[in-house]
Amino acid sequence: MDKTDLHWVFGYGSLIWRQDFPFLEARRAHIDGWQRRFWQGSHDHRGIETDPGRVVTLVPAQGEVCFGRAFLIEHDVFEHLDYREKNGYERKALDIHFDAGSSPGITYVAAVGNVAFLGDAPTHEIVAQIRRCHGPSGSNIDYVIELARALRALDIDDPHVFELETLLLAPIDRA
Repeated sequence: MDKTDLHWVFGYGSLIWRQDFPFLEARRAHIDGWQRRFWQGSHDHRGIETDPGRVVTLVPAQGEVCFGRAFLIEHDVFEHLDYREKNGYERKALDIHFDAGSSPGITYVAAVGNVAFLGDAPTHEIVAQIRRCHGPSGSNIDYVIELARALRALDIDDPHVFELETLLLAPIDRA
């Protein structure tokens, strides 16, 4: 196999905890200038067309660092990943940083203005939407819980994800 057929892919959401693709190596990694936010709609995995769930995308954030997991894949794996990330996500080239150095890589970003982009909203509205949504891949709540669990396992602190997790696990006030 030619080394040019190998690529690093940076995962910051479900790729961290749900690898349904072959990879040769996985490492804790980070990218600079981005933050993870539940601003992307999910019509195809964690919601439906008329009631999309919320999943993470990356938004530009000067001075911020987003930690996740990078996977070394063969080029033909992109066919599967492109299909998996089809709902508004596009490949983006960037530098992926590891404990020992960095490497050019790819991540998937759902940019502002894509067909499924939801954007920011008050936290209580994001929580209510996540609570009610369910799609072919399961409940939107499970997505948040699995992501939070995976981030903790990698010793990654993400206040946005952990705040949503805390609110979703809290008893619902029916008063």
